[in-house]
Amino acid sequence: MNASIRDPQRRRLLQGLAMSTVALALPTWARAATMAADDAPILRAIPSSGERIPVVGLGANAYGVQTAEEKAPLREVLQRLAQVPNSVIDTAPSYRNSEAVLGELIEELGLRERFFIATKVTAPGGDVAAGIAQMEASFRHLRTDTIDLMMVHNLNGAEAILPTLLEWKQAGRLRHIGITTSNNEQHAETAALIRAHPLDVVQVNYSLGNRAAEDIVFPAAQERGTAVVLNVPLGGRRGSLFGRVRDVPLPDWAAESGASSWAQLFLKYNLGHPAVTAVLPGTTRVSNLEDNLGAGRGALPDAAQRRRIEVFWDALPE
Repeated sequence: MNASIRDPQRRRLLQGLAMSTVALALPTWARAATMAADDAPILRAIPSSGERIPVVGLGANAYGVQTAEEKAPLREVLQRLAQVPNSVIDTAPSYRNSEAVLGELIEELGLRERFFIATKVTAPGGDVAAGIAQMEASFRHLRTDTIDLMMVHNLNGAEAILPTLLEWKQAGRLRHIGITTSNNEQHAETAALIRAHPLDVVQVNYSLGNRAAEDIVFPAAQERGTAVVLNVPLGGRRGSLFGRVRDVPLPDWAAESGASSWAQLFLKYNLGHPAVTAVLPGTTRVSNLEDNLGAGRGALPDAAQRRRIEVFWDALPE
């Protein structure tokens, strides 16, 4: 790959030229859905670089599939997501062969410059050599010579491997670096690492049903100018938010925040927090992606509206 096109300014110029070609390649229903979306996607900057990303990205932990039939819907999701330039796609070596599937489909579709690709690394027991081997494999699997964001997965070996990530960033192989956690018990350690290292991004578990990160992780990120992206913003497999509202109608006042579905209300609630840069809901279906993307357009709840959502949620039966 020509490394010059990984420059954000050059990439934005190329995106405008590429957009018409991408749109023509999409299924008719997808083009119609895009044309119907009048509001521009909300973008927020990664403070350390100033690079702007859409506030709704894609978690790809379910993209470790094998067959052509399984890959077909994923291809459609990527085609749709490509209509929102610089959208974050989040993967990891531990998500089975997700990296390889993404690398294959993105290359096949010619969409590398449409995405902000994030993946992860671990250094178990402080084994930096193992972490380096893992990162080299990620480059091969993703079929790219530059990774937009490399994060230490669940803080595993963070102190040992972060200096290497910083070196690779300075060399231009990585554009941003960070850490992740999906465990409340790691929030204190996460906050300490944010304060101790020059991190561009922290990825943390946060949703309406689990707000612990806002007490520990968010303040550290705001102090240090670290972007916050959310995993499991809809609760995830450990406790999906949707089960609690299965038989509950969406309140009329949800429209005040531009939400027309529970998914949009949940995601807009997250995005209404001033510390949050983006959310990464996972999906393998275009219909769900379309719904999620709606949360990244139009109004977002202010502090009073977020509090109303919290009171409503807390009053629901478990």
